[in-house]
Amino acid sequence: MHTLFVFVQCELGRTYDVAAKLVDEIEGVAEVYSISGEYDLLVKAHPPADAGVFVTQILQRVPGVQRTSTVLAFNAFTPSGI
Repeated sequence: MHTLFVFVQCELGRTYDVAAKLVDEIEGVAEVYSISGEYDLLVKAHPPADAGVFVTQILQRVPGVQRTSTVLAFNAFTPSGI
């Protein structure tokens, strides 16, 4: 299973609506963070299908999403003993 981090830019005034839709209705979305900067949201996802299909056919089609940028994670490192 791949882990993706997707930066999402939303239409003005739609950020919280988009976040709710992503976290409540999209299979594979693990967490959604509101962030500062060029993008409005950071989505952590474990897509159930092809990563490209997940981003272009599912996330980018959510009403209020204007633009995305995707990072594919290779490994997760955690503190020892936790």
